[in-house]
Amino acid sequence: MPETGGLYQGGCVADPLQMGISEMSRRRPGARRRLHRIQRIAGLLVLIASLVSIGATPARSATISSPVDASIWTVYHGTPAGTGVAAPVSAVDTAARAWTSPALDGQIYGEPLVYADRVYVATENDTVYALSAATGEVAWSRHLGEPVPSGSLPCGDITPTVGVTGTPVIDPARQEIFVVADEFAGGRPGHRLVGLSAASGQVEMTQDVDPPGADPAALLQRTGLTLDAGQVVFGMGGNFGDCARYRGRVVAVPEGGGTPKFFTVDAAPSQNQGAVWMGGAAPVVDASGHIWVSTGNGSVYSARHAYDDSDSVLELSSSLRLLQLFAPSTWPTNNSQDLDMSTAPALLADGQVVLAGKSRIVYLLNGAHLGGIGHQQATLGDASHAIVGSACGDDIDGGVAVVGMTVYLPCTTGIIAVGVTRSPTAMHLLWSSGVGGGPPIVAAGLVWTIGQNGVLYGLDPATGRVRQQVTIGTPANHFPTPSAGEGLLLAACANNVVAFPAPAPGTQSIATSAAAQAGHSGCEAYSAPAAPMPRREIAATALGAVVVIAALVWLSWFAWRRRKGASAPR
Repeated sequence: MPETGGLYQGGCVADPLQMGISEMSRRRPGARRRLHRIQRIAGLLVLIASLVSIGATPARSATISSPVDASIWTVYHGTPAGTGVAAPVSAVDTAARAWTSPALDGQIYGEPLVYADRVYVATENDTVYALSAATGEVAWSRHLGEPVPSGSLPCGDITPTVGVTGTPVIDPARQEIFVVADEFAGGRPGHRLVGLSAASGQVEMTQDVDPPGADPAALLQRTGLTLDAGQVVFGMGGNFGDCARYRGRVVAVPEGGGTPKFFTVDAAPSQNQGAVWMGGAAPVVDASGHIWVSTGNGSVYSARHAYDDSDSVLELSSSLRLLQLFAPSTWPTNNSQDLDMSTAPALLADGQVVLAGKSRIVYLLNGAHLGGIGHQQATLGDASHAIVGSACGDDIDGGVAVVGMTVYLPCTTGIIAVGVTRSPTAMHLLWSSGVGGGPPIVAAGLVWTIGQNGVLYGLDPATGRVRQQVTIGTPANHFPTPSAGEGLLLAACANNVVAFPAPAPGTQSIATSAAAQAGHSGCEAYSAPAAPMPRREIAATALGAVVVIAALVWLSWFAWRRRKGASAPR
């Protein structure tokens, strides 16, 4: 092989340090012992550098320690009962963001969840994200499959793809997050429940959840997910427009996987519809483990036909056996006019239940005896007509917030507050805010709601007046709702999560001022970010490199000195 001037030897690039040492050994055999000691020292330095780097690198699959309750928000509206009330928070500071996440890879329809120093969201691109609660940067992400192109569905208003729509749920005992993904496989849609490690995003469980005989393209999994008796529980309905034949379902799946159980609305052969969608709220679980859901309009339009479980509130056992129900006497008319029951049932401490929906009428019920059809205790609005004299100027859809005997309801034209009394049994409209409208939560003594104008409002709970407001960016859906945990108030715009400081009394927010200054701005168009290297890994790698370079420089200098001494005249 002709010489090219390089250090090519036998197909490999030669080590210049080893060449210098070999040359010294050849010229001065007596130096070999000293050179071997030098080699051992160099090897030891490289080993130390490697151990420093490895020791400073966090284990990816490490178990997460359980946080205190004030730091977590693991289910839609914070508790199995969906009360929407945060743990004690001293104040929320909307004057400056704690951080804004990078733009994620799809639209966010669900509520952000919080657990073990991380914020969890999922997108309509079928990707689940865990964000650092301190900085908002991506800790891990897991793409579950190809989302369903909206053009392949018979109707709907989610575009350009349908992926994860319902708010996930986290089981702290299993340290696992569960989502339902709408996936496009083999040229057709399908719904799959996926369990992921909350620490790493590793897939722990998958289970097909489409009901036997159903058309998956006609179904939308819109409710949040919840947990009950070792099961993941959620509702299913149709796409916006009710354009294809489907039946509303409540679904319960063992957390470890297994055959799903179903409760079916409009179950008779000639019936269909009756969506369980609840404006994105999760099924409500009471202290006895019973499941409460509201149902939408069904296909039966005449009271001369058998009632079909539509336009109602249903109480189910954990095995999905129907225990009791309520529906207004106007249920056939409501069905014909698409006037769903579409809020989460509000369970009050005294056993009463508040329910509302697209009829814009609020119903007060005896939770121990719902009474079937037409047996409400009281109504707010004109019960003889679905719209005139109603409690709200538009639909009432989604999750609620409950503080004592006051229920804050998500009227889409502005949050309303309803006071309930037991003796006499009655409801009173306390105020109507005229702003916001997304499902409310209560934190730091204010009622928080997101409007379709992209503004997060903090309302006075006694009057409904605006006490704080800040623009976060236009949300992706009609029912956006904030959450709270880890010293943060969190809200999602179309593709980003925005965090504001909301520390518990006597503590500071986990987010740093540096994160706020270096954060991303507003709702951004998606661009795939490069995976960031954690700071400890960067420091360890740099330290290791410095040690190795110093060793190489010293050994090269030593070799040069030895060569110079060997060539000097004697």
